Amino acid sequence: MAAASRGYRCIFTMPDKMSVEKQKLLKAFGAQVIITPTDVPPDDPKHYTQWAKRIAEETPGAVLADQFYNPANPRAHYESTGPELWEQTQGRITHFFAGAGTGGTITGTGRYLKEQNPAIQVVGVDPVGSVLAHYFHTGEMLEGDTYQVEGLGNDKIPGALDLDVLDDYVTVSDAQAFRMARKLTRAEGLFVGGSAGLIVHAAMETGPGTGRPGRPGGGRSL
Repeated sequence: MAAASRGYRCIFTMPDKMSVEKQKLLKAFGAQVIITPTDVPPDDPKHYTQWAKRIAEETPGAVLADQFYNPANPRAHYESTGPELWEQTQGRITHFFAGAGTGGTITGTGRYLKEQNPAIQVVGVDPVGSVLAHYFHTGEMLEGDTYQVEGLGNDKIPGALDLDVLDDYVTVSDAQAFRMARKLTRAEGLFVGGSAGLIVHAAMETGPGTGRPGRPGGGRSL
């Protein structure tokens, strides 16, 4: 949207699991979309991040947004998303559940919220197959596996993610995420995707009233 309004040429690389709707939307704004394989390691030349780096290096005057390592990413959420949540809840927010693709949202928002109230629990939500939750709990890197939920999880630890901001990390399967997304549409009239379903499932299963984040037994059923 920003590129279209300013007349910039914009190129997106994305794995082939991304929805056709996302691809068509980007193309409608005039962007060039390059689809790459999902099931390749992060250092593979065909991985979408490596492909983007190569395009930036080979294109005169190009700028790589590099959202996985750009400090402007978490800073934007520290300056916008965090204050919005604090103000809109009038400071009553107790838990913040979020996924991490780049890590910018959960890092920047969580950091701001904890500065306002250190008791607020910041909980990461990871799809099964991502390496982030396991690394948070053990400090060990595993080889990631493929999963269908878009936009969350990772096969590496992004530089924009500050795990020290988080209090816990929970995992949710593809099936649980998509099942909740369908329930949100039918019961709440919210037409959301798998990533929203994943986060809502985690919040309802492990949210307030369960003793601590990450412990099943609370919330309500849809």
